[in-house]
Amino acid sequence: MKEIKISDIEHNSIAEEMDIEKGDTLLSINGKLPKDIFEYYYLINDEEIIIEIKKASGEVWELEIEKDMDEALGIVFEKGLLDEPKSCNNKCVFCFIDQLPKGMRSTLYFKDDDTRLSFMHGNYVTLTNMKDEEIQRIIDYRIQPINISVHTTDPELRREMLNNKNAGRILELIEKFASYGMTMNAQIVLCPEINDGENLKKTLKDLSGFFPQVQTVSVVPVGITRYREKLSNLRQFTVEECKTVLETIEETRKTMIETWNTGFVFPSDEFFLRAGADLPQPVYYEEFTQLENGVGMLSLFKEQFITALNDLDIDQEKTKKISVVTAELAYPHMVELTQRIMEKVPGLEVRVHMIKNDFFGEKITVTGLVTGKDLLAQLKVSDCHSVVLIPENMLKQDEEIFLDDVTLTDAKEVLNVEMFSVKIDGRKFIEKLME
Repeated sequence: MKEIKISDIEHNSIAEEMDIEKGDTLLSINGKLPKDIFEYYYLINDEEIIIEIKKASGEVWELEIEKDMDEALGIVFEKGLLDEPKSCNNKCVFCFIDQLPKGMRSTLYFKDDDTRLSFMHGNYVTLTNMKDEEIQRIIDYRIQPINISVHTTDPELRREMLNNKNAGRILELIEKFASYGMTMNAQIVLCPEINDGENLKKTLKDLSGFFPQVQTVSVVPVGITRYREKLSNLRQFTVEECKTVLETIEETRKTMIETWNTGFVFPSDEFFLRAGADLPQPVYYEEFTQLENGVGMLSLFKEQFITALNDLDIDQEKTKKISVVTAELAYPHMVELTQRIMEKVPGLEVRVHMIKNDFFGEKITVTGLVTGKDLLAQLKVSDCHSVVLIPENMLKQDEEIFLDDVTLTDAKEVLNVEMFSVKIDGRKFIEKLME
């Protein structure tokens, strides 16, 4: 029988109150050992439960717990899914992992396609590796929202793009989820001359027909690195094509706003920036549901920054020199914002450094794909201040390590600077500048 090890307990949680500890083992909930995280959440979703815990000493505790129906226990497991993640069985024409060279962080090479990660971390899944009974289990357990990588609703084209004979069922599956009242978000990775143009119009029309069960759709451009040997012949969108994509999206948005009072579909920041268009105001993005897809990130950051600049009690006599690191796409906006705070605080000198992506190639322009080696090579030859701020998405979540296994400590030592990662939050950024 598998063991479900507990790796941590959340503060002020039911588990902490019951003296459950890190290192304990979960044996059962209401007499049943959950086979995965879906079943765990299903079993604890009750007002009265009995759980069995084996302590590190070997002693077995039976705990009766009364709680609110949807109240969590505050247990963190060694294996977040309680078993192994499901891998992707597609061979997508646009797959970014297929474009990775050797020598990256080892975990980057694993292709997940697991609905449990969709629920827990917001990952997007294609649903191509799911049997009918697994689909039904999601419905029965009410695990939602489901984040779906749609890309196109044309069955034949989706089979071609994902290189998977099971990929053509997408509308059938969305319709099934919708019929049970399940909520979904959709993602479209857009590729020039493949799923754009009339196909994009049809895909957006099909998906909008499932509103409000399909809550939002994001449209992001394909990412292309210089490591595409033996891969499909893809290219970036031109400036004019980006403008056309935005016009197509706006047609659907206009209809959805008139009908449902929601824009429904949201292009990523990249489309606006590549088209040379102004970024929309934050109200455009409504609840920022698709933020992790790079949708509205810059607009939200700018609003947070400007609001904080007006609201915070800023020491205008502060004197400090500091460097800020960003990538090509966000560079002009970071220059504009730091200029604003320097006008308010004359003694503050902020130098913004744009890191070009030599590692992946010039077509990759976002901060989340800057490597440690590129950062070190370019800051070494620039006039860098002794304190450096980098956005936290350059590092692995909860770890101080870049994509290429360079650590934050390595970077500090090589450059002989203090270096701090900062949340992508305009207010937090100002607070860090003014420390």
